[in-house]
Amino acid sequence: MLSAVGNTPLVQLVRLFPQFPSQVFVKLERFNPGGSIKDRTALTMLRDRVRSGELVPGRSVVIESSSGNLAIGLAQVCAYYGIRFVCVVDPRTTRQNLAILTAYRAEIEVVEHPDPATGEYLPARLSRVRELCERIPYAYRPDQYANPLNAAAQRETMAEIVSALDGRIDYLFCSTGTCGTLVGCAGYLRDAGLSTRVVAVDAVGSAIFGGVPAPRLIPGHGASVVPPLAAGASPDEVVHVSDLDCVVGCRLLLTREAILAGGSSGATVAALRRLIADIPAGATSVLILPDNGDRYLDTVYSDDWVTRHFGEITHLWKDERS
Repeated sequence: MLSAVGNTPLVQLVRLFPQFPSQVFVKLERFNPGGSIKDRTALTMLRDRVRSGELVPGRSVVIESSSGNLAIGLAQVCAYYGIRFVCVVDPRTTRQNLAILTAYRAEIEVVEHPDPATGEYLPARLSRVRELCERIPYAYRPDQYANPLNAAAQRETMAEIVSALDGRIDYLFCSTGTCGTLVGCAGYLRDAGLSTRVVAVDAVGSAIFGGVPAPRLIPGHGASVVPPLAAGASPDEVVHVSDLDCVVGCRLLLTREAILAGGSSGATVAALRRLIADIPAGATSVLILPDNGDRYLDTVYSDDWVTRHFGEITHLWKDERS
């Protein structure tokens, strides 16, 4: 099962922006067995520790904070190796993700209240992880926010893209959360001597690149605190996209290319759309689409949810052609 992680499809889009005189490719990370790019991260952070004997099935306990894709990736890897997994989440975690974690027999710890100093859940979740690690024997904390293996896993993602396009990549768009994908992909490009322009796609209301933390509706990219891995991030450009941008980007992918993608994938589409005028004809752009849209059926792809938060906006993806 774990050998199915990686080697995901890279496909060319021809209908997304039909008047755009350049090539657009997307890396479909939804085809990892757990449904997201975080399968790569989870496997890389755990596999060598299992092989070395540092993580022992039946004894070791993996404890991590995640409310989404990494949680599912870790649950999958731990289930395969027979390792106990405790996942710290908060009330915003979707019912579907909780159901998937439960199916994998993960133990779920819910942090009910945000951090009193910041009003954010992430610091409270990280505090709970530290408490659990101190209390539970043989605990191991992967710490996706600081673990260099997070970024190392994504070097392979970039290697696959470079190989498929023979290094002819002018622009790379990747959403940022822990900054693992950004740091790993940019590092690979730099070491390969490629001049690809790296565009980091962050959320409005994220603190990663100096923004002021604010409530966000769509998870998957952005963070309320600056992750330690961000210290190694050096994108050529940062584009901040709103929740509305993400919804429109996702719906454009679906209606024009029949790709059901997650919220952070919509963010990369929105970023490309914003920069189209600056991208020269004949250039090649690659968007990393981190996950599938089936975990967003109650939000991004729910007409009622969209209307409740943004009003009637279907014209933004049904009628417009650009």
